[in-house]
Amino acid sequence: MDHLACFSPDDLRSKPALLEGYRWRLLAQGDSWFSVAAAQAHGSLLQELMFKQPAAALNCAGSGDALSHMVDLESAPEFVRLLTAADAPAWDGILLSIGGNDVIAAAQTPAHLEDGTPVPLEKRLLRRQTEWGPPSAGVGRYFSEPGWTTFAEYVKTNLRHLLTLREQGPSAGKPVFLHCYAVPLPRPAAAADGRGPWLYPTLKAYAVPNADWLAVSRLMVMHLAQLLKSLAADKENFPGLHVFDSTAVPLALATPGSSGVSGDWHNEIHLNHSGSFKIARAWSDAIDLVFNKPPPAPGRRGSSAS
Repeated sequence: MDHLACFSPDDLRSKPALLEGYRWRLLAQGDSWFSVAAAQAHGSLLQELMFKQPAAALNCAGSGDALSHMVDLESAPEFVRLLTAADAPAWDGILLSIGGNDVIAAAQTPAHLEDGTPVPLEKRLLRRQTEWGPPSAGVGRYFSEPGWTTFAEYVKTNLRHLLTLREQGPSAGKPVFLHCYAVPLPRPAAAADGRGPWLYPTLKAYAVPNADWLAVSRLMVMHLAQLLKSLAADKENFPGLHVFDSTAVPLALATPGSSGVSGDWHNEIHLNHSGSFKIARAWSDAIDLVFNKPPPAPGRRGSSAS
């Protein structure tokens, strides 16, 4: 097993033959879960991937802990060019780490604007206290289903657009690999650069009881996982999309109230190296299965699985 070799677009510009000799050549784009570990202390899911044959990724993901949005193409021209340009490499697959930051940013939407105007339910993920459902609804009483419907449509539209871009370049039809996220414990654990915490102040602002914080976090992460898996199952509208359910990977939860590295977590929403290692190993196996799937027998129609 070999670690995924990670390079930047600048590396490829300075050395055009950089990717020669690798069995699998991948294009990567995503949020801070893909950021290079050299730029920050928390783990990088991308750098922990390992494959049975030599593989390299050209990583267009930025560095830092900012909540980058899903497919912000205006701020990712290099990724778009490497995916769509006629002279771009023909990638064997595309690796994506997207959606998690978007959920957190959506959860952070306040109940009221600065001038006191209420934000409608369909534009936020949490309900203010006067909107809570009955206790029998469990933690779902705090959750805005109308807001989730809006968010889900945003995810679908962006992923559909990204797959359309894939079809415009040399990598048309190649697999797109996307992971789900792990469930973070809301706690006062900021990043080293001062960003965050993210969920902790949000749930406090919405007056969600402390005892329900983890369950609310789990509810949002599981909603995202179910959404992404349902899109991967829709082969007609999302062809070649493969989603790995990282919520099924056992992780060590952070200690409630802790403000630093704890369990498999570096801060509130970013994994440390052990957490990244656990998810990356399982995801690597899932990707290898796709790459090494035998071709359909002659005269028989093959089927695709995510």
